[in-house]
This record gives sequence, C-alpha cells and structure tokens, in this order.
Amino acid sequence: MESPVASVGDKSTVVVGTGAGLETADMVLNIGPQHPSTHGVLRLKLVLDGERVKSCEPVVGYMHRGAEKLFEARDYRQIIVLANRHDWLSAFNNELGVVLAVERLMGMEVPERAVWLRTALAELNRVLNHLMFLGSYPLEIGAITPVFYAFRERETIQAVLEEASGGRMHYMYNRVGGLKEEVPAGWTGRARAAIADVQRRLPDLDKLIRRNEIFLARTVGVGVLSAEDAAAFGASGPVGRASGLDLDLRRDEPYLAYGELDVPVVTRTTGDCHARFEVLLDQVYVSLDLALQCLNRVDQLTGPVNVRLPKVVKAPEGHTYAWTENPLGINGYYLVSHGDRTPWRLKLRTASYSNVQALTKLIPGCLVPDLIAILGSMFFVVGDIDK
Repeated sequence: MESPVASVGDKSTVVVGTGAGLETADMVLNIGPQHPSTHGVLRLKLVLDGERVKSCEPVVGYMHRGAEKLFEARDYRQIIVLANRHDWLSAFNNELGVVLAVERLMGMEVPERAVWLRTALAELNRVLNHLMFLGSYPLEIGAITPVFYAFRERETIQAVLEEASGGRMHYMYNRVGGLKEEVPAGWTGRARAAIADVQRRLPDLDKLIRRNEIFLARTVGVGVLSAEDAAAFGASGPVGRASGLDLDLRRDEPYLAYGELDVPVVTRTTGDCHARFEVLLDQVYVSLDLALQCLNRVDQLTGPVNVRLPKVVKAPEGHTYAWTENPLGINGYYLVSHGDRTPWRLKLRTASYSNVQALTKLIPGCLVPDLIAILGSMFFVVGDIDK
C-alpha cells in the first residue's frame, strides 16, 4: 500500500482522498408502510444515490378494505355508511356522490330546501378537510404553531356539523332523496355566526405561514408538477389547480345548487409545494363565502328535506355515472343496477388515488429532506387511495 504522505520539495504533505473513482451502490430505502411521514399506511420504495432520490415507487393497498365489493352486499341505505369512510376527512361529500348516483338512476327529484342544505354542508365539510391539511402540513416540515390555529377554526365549524347530523366525523346525514332530517331550529343562524368567526380569525393563520421565510424556503420551487404531467396522471382538485389545470366541477359541471352560484376557481401556475398550499388556503375563503350564500337561501325556503321512500329501495335496471368536486379532487361513482335492492356494481374513482401517482414524477431528483415537503403537499388520505 502506498503511503498517504507524499514529498513535495523539502516539505511533506498529506494527500486527502476525494472518493473519486470509488465504486458506490445505490441504496433502496422503504419509507413506510408505517412511518411518521407517510400520512397513513403508505409505502414508498425509494432508490437513493447518497442524499438524492433516483426513483420512487408508491406501493399501495395496505389499508384495502374491499369497500367496492361490500357495496354489492348492502342495500342502498347501507352503502352510505361504507362510502363516507374512504376519505374520512370528507365524509359528507363522499356520501353525497353515492346518493346523487342513485337518485339519478331512479330519476328522483330532491326537494329544493334539501338541495341548498346539502350544498352548504358540502362546503363546510370542504373547509374542515382543508383546515386539517393547513395545520398538519406546516407541522410536518417543522412549524408547530399553525396547527393550533387551524384546529381552533376546525372545532368552530365541526360543532355546527355535529349539531345538524349528530356525528363529528362520519355524519351519515345524506339519504337517497334528501337528508336524514331537518336541521335544528335556529341552526342556520348559529352556522352563520360560526362562519363569521372563522372568516374573522382565518387571517391569523394566513399571516403566520403563507409568507414565512422558512416555510417559503422549504416549499417554493420544490416538487414542481407541470400542467401536462398533472393532466397525464389525472390529478385534480387543489393539486391539479396549483399546476394550472383550471377545472372545477362546481363551475364546469354544476350539481346541487352550484349552477345558481358564482364559484370562483382558485388556481396557480407554478405547481410547486407552496402553490398547492396557497390553493388550499385560498379555497377556504371561497368555501366559507359559498356556504354563507347557501345558508341565506335556505332561510328563504320552506318544505321537506327528503322524499318519502318505500321500505325497500330498488334502483331500476341500468347504469349511470355521477361525479363530484370533493375537497381533494374529482370523485366518480359508476353505478350499475340489475333492479335489485343492492347495486350490482358501484365503482369509485377517488381523487387521492390519482393524485398520489404523480409522486413517481415529483420525487425523483429531489433530496431526502425535500421528500417530506413534497409528500405532505399532495394532500391525500390513504384510505381514499386504497378504498
């Protein structure tokens, strides 16, 4: 072995190795399926070259509960309790898509008061979903304080939905033909007061994090998803709109009462982590305003909130497709009926399943510390992936 000491003139110098020419091997690293950074039981199979990610393969299915198969053994009332659980942060909106598909197949007209109440509750549920991510995402990259502000506002809105439905998470408030029951007396006034409180206090959270220089350093220019790639992967909702996809079913394919509302669509063009966060934050302002408009209209309407149904509900033979703008993106419901009391097939198209596929494009090339920032900015729920 040669000595590391070389003679230069009368002086001796130590030659320090740079590692150049050494053979190295890529490392395969598993993030998950149970890991603090994976938002649930998701596994990412990474190939690393030092600190840089060379490839990423999302491995899904660890939470699969066979909801689509269970739909085939439950009647049209029972499937609602299964459908509201795949994205547990958007339970009301999940229920809504199922009943809209069944009502469309049955040719059923829902009372106008129920339509406007559904729209108001869907927007309040959207706010709850977004506030969860607005608090948890900064927490994942080191900002502890925002989660306290976000949960303060969540509890204010949560109390309103709990009073109306009796549930805090899985509301079970939708029914084929309308809603389970009328809202309590004076509920719309209390809901308006809660919205006003959140609208007044939301700038506290906004000022705390949106332009925070550390948060900007961790998110601006990180995890850029182009509009072309977003469309190719089927990304929708805040993830798609942050990349410049100007698509929102509430405006473009109106359902419920959205056709009578002016729905502003929040978009960005940079497609990075910060753009996705900003779209989510600005969407809360929009949803609070839409919910307020719906509640004002509800107070002008009288009449029932549901249609009287027979003991056994049977959808006629045929098939239909309903889609909704869920908080995380587009949800689709393909319903096939053979005229029985249970669906022959009910296929779900969930937003998180499509959005998370973009990780194969976003993560390669990034550094390991940026992995968490990118993963958190995709705003997915693992149950919504595995359904």
